[in-house]
Amino acid sequence: MQMTPAKIPGYNFGTPEVPRSPLSEKDFDRLKQTVMFTESDVKYLRMSKEVLADQVEAILDVWYGFIGSLPFLLHYFTRKSDGQPDTGYLEAVRRRFGQWIIDTASANYDQKWLDYQYEIGLRHHRIAKNKTDRVDSVELINYRYIPLTVYPIVSTLKPFLEKKGHSLEDVEGMYQAWLKSVLLQVTLWSQPYIKDGDF
Repeated sequence: MQMTPAKIPGYNFGTPEVPRSPLSEKDFDRLKQTVMFTESDVKYLRMSKEVLADQVEAILDVWYGFIGSLPFLLHYFTRKSDGQPDTGYLEAVRRRFGQWIIDTASANYDQKWLDYQYEIGLRHHRIAKNKTDRVDSVELINYRYIPLTVYPIVSTLKPFLEKKGHSLEDVEGMYQAWLKSVLLQVTLWSQPYIKDGDF
């Protein structure tokens, strides 16, 4: 069963603790234009929320199975002390990842959402990694893996989008909307990794 957002450890979307994104509203709009994100995508993302809401745990099983099958990705969730996976850390991140599915599908991409994408990026970077969960893990998720996760996340989602009997057109619309949104988010998460003035 999906936890309510207020009960998810470390999930602070929309709270004063989340730093404001350095990206201006104008630049955010330009990013959406660049990835061809439109109101049609908003409609399809919200449609996907109804489709995916009761499948979140199954989706996470697929995504975590993928990460767990690749030791070099699982490495980012290991303890420094013994190099073994920190199961508590993995579970805490999993709960937030589940809420991320709902947040993405809600398609309410306002200032609070934009700020939280910046927070997520910080949590991948040495600036804030490990702080939320107070763990002693590796200090940084190397950037080279972050853009590449778009494919396993989005491609494995399609079978779940097909499960509720929607037309091929609607499934494709939801799939394309997710692809655009994840590309947009991964771009926003990259900001802490980029030198000042280069983003």
